[in-house]
Amino acid sequence: MTELMEKKEVVTVVIVEDYKLTRVGLKSTLNEYEHINVIGEAEDADEGIKLIEKLKPDVVLMDLGLPGMNGLEATLKIKEKSLNSKIIILTSHERGEEVVAALGAGANAYCLKDITPETLSGVIKNVAQGACWVDAGVSSAALNFFPKPENVTLIHSTEVQDARAQLTERELEVLKHLVKGKSNTEIAKELIVSVHTAKAHVCSILQKLCVDDRVQAAVKAIKENII
Repeated sequence: MTELMEKKEVVTVVIVEDYKLTRVGLKSTLNEYEHINVIGEAEDADEGIKLIEKLKPDVVLMDLGLPGMNGLEATLKIKEKSLNSKIIILTSHERGEEVVAALGAGANAYCLKDITPETLSGVIKNVAQGACWVDAGVSSAALNFFPKPENVTLIHSTEVQDARAQLTERELEVLKHLVKGKSNTEIAKELIVSVHTAKAHVCSILQKLCVDDRVQAAVKAIKENII
């Protein structure tokens, strides 16, 4: 039983990257971590999608600047096919609109290629458990890309107060952890509750904030000063 549990904790990964040296380096580095197993690699999106359909990895490391179909298009196609693999964009592109576009296409995380192996391994683990993550190097640029209201009025202030009032103290606490990109498992450990309870709080927050996912909830919480 213990061996089965340990096997389930290993995150399977497919790398989609056109530079062979980068692929080889990533595979070699990530396979040094006990909780990660790189099971496939592809040099373009078409090959990558076929590999993902075949291997069904937990996580996909996706470059944006791929030959032919780019990483954004590939992410959209993967989501359209209802494949359950989580997608981490790993790129050197730092523009805010690219971050927003990637998350809008269905990516679960956005990392820059100068990320440390230790941090990347942690992101892979957390994303596999349901977390969303945006590199600190591009998070400000991404938030600035969202349109801002021309006039800040009392109505807006009232709406923020209403949004905050809808949330219980516990939900506000959970929302703070969501903004930090923590998974349901991590939130459960922080609050000393079951994962099921943490998940229920997250679902309630999404419903009350009228958003579709954790990233939108985090963005709304920051932009509207809910927390």
